[in-house]
Amino acid sequence: MTLVDVSSVSPALFVLGAVFILLIFSLLSLGIVKMFQLRFRSGWYSFGGAVVSAVVFAVILNRWFV
Repeated sequence: MTLVDVSSVSPALFVLGAVFILLIFSLLSLGIVKMFQLRFRSGWYSFGGAVVSAVVFAVILNRWFV
């Protein structure tokens, strides 16, 4: 294994990644919980919100950081 140099990662990129990762995975887990509670419509809305959040994250990354 080798060491990875993360000194070139800007604080804005780190915060943006952390916020969107928390948002996407919390919506996914909320959707799974809603499905187990047999609240299918709420579950699908949570899954849809996770997909929309991932797309927005990709667009922001392409526009600001690439």
